[in-house]
Amino acid sequence: MLVTGVARQLGGRFVRRIQKDPEVERVIGVDAVTPTHQLGAAEFVRADIRQPAIGRVLAEYGVDTVVHLDVTGQPLGSGGRTAVKETNVIGTMQLLGACQKSPTIRRLVVKSSTSVYGSAPRDPAVFTETTPPKSLPSGGFAKDVVEVEGYVRGFARRRPDVAVCVLRFANILGPGADSPLAEYFSLQVLPTVFGYDPRLQFVHEDDVVDVLRIATHEPRRGTLNSGTFNIAGDGVLTLSQCSRRLGRPTVPVLLPAIRWVGTALRTVGVTDFSPEQIRLLTHGRVVSTAQMRETLGFEPGYTTAETFADFARSRGTGLLPPEALAGAVDRIAASPLLGGATNTTHSAGHDAG
Repeated sequence: MLVTGVARQLGGRFVRRIQKDPEVERVIGVDAVTPTHQLGAAEFVRADIRQPAIGRVLAEYGVDTVVHLDVTGQPLGSGGRTAVKETNVIGTMQLLGACQKSPTIRRLVVKSSTSVYGSAPRDPAVFTETTPPKSLPSGGFAKDVVEVEGYVRGFARRRPDVAVCVLRFANILGPGADSPLAEYFSLQVLPTVFGYDPRLQFVHEDDVVDVLRIATHEPRRGTLNSGTFNIAGDGVLTLSQCSRRLGRPTVPVLLPAIRWVGTALRTVGVTDFSPEQIRLLTHGRVVSTAQMRETLGFEPGYTTAETFADFARSRGTGLLPPEALAGAVDRIAASPLLGGATNTTHSAGHDAG
């Protein structure tokens, strides 16, 4: 088995876990940079998946299973957005090209994201795996995963003998989360879009490792470990509920100004407030996980609320105790200046107009 993106925490955790499975003979970890964490008994190969050399690695080790985790929205080290996009898109192209030529490949697992659905004012209340987005993401990580999935579908058509599993993860959170959304929630004051309270879903990093493990193995009776699957914890949280549970106050900003706030935050390196993230924090996104359970046979260990609670504990207390913040938010929301209770909650699929 070959795993990409092992220099990241998630890749390292998965490699350490999967090598314990008795049916896995050998694990090869690949990344362009040397991991700072341990990979257990796995063998590390320093290789850039953007380069043709990845084909030689597949051939040398006779790899039969590839787990492509090097699809991310967060730079590693000094790499910026350009390097991230190149790894996501060009790296995936090179990797799939190498897999297509390999006679030993039998299974491909790709880490994707529910970002492929975008976030728009007239979105459906719940996305299924076959629901087309109302508007395709125009940039950032969301556009990357749309392109990545397009290349994966092309590969699946050219190599029908390979079992291909695409896992669309909701926002991954947990104590070790290092995503742009995790950085946003780590701010002491959360900028929000005035008049919107989006619905959000999360998946715990422990569940991410567990479902990746299921996807890499031969399917159990009655399940099918190929296809595209939404992966998320049960339930939803609104952004206002998240801020209360963190004990962090929000600063509602009119939509035109929120883009300026995002630019300012990026300038000081605080968080990646990309246009796609702004849309998520405006309109939200909720996906169906029926296929995850019925077809893939996976049951998450954490709900969305439990995932967020574990993340919140790892970030410490905010500026205000959650109980005091909840009372203050309720009083502000009921203020006649804001239209009372009639102008405070707009979930995904509805705009403030």
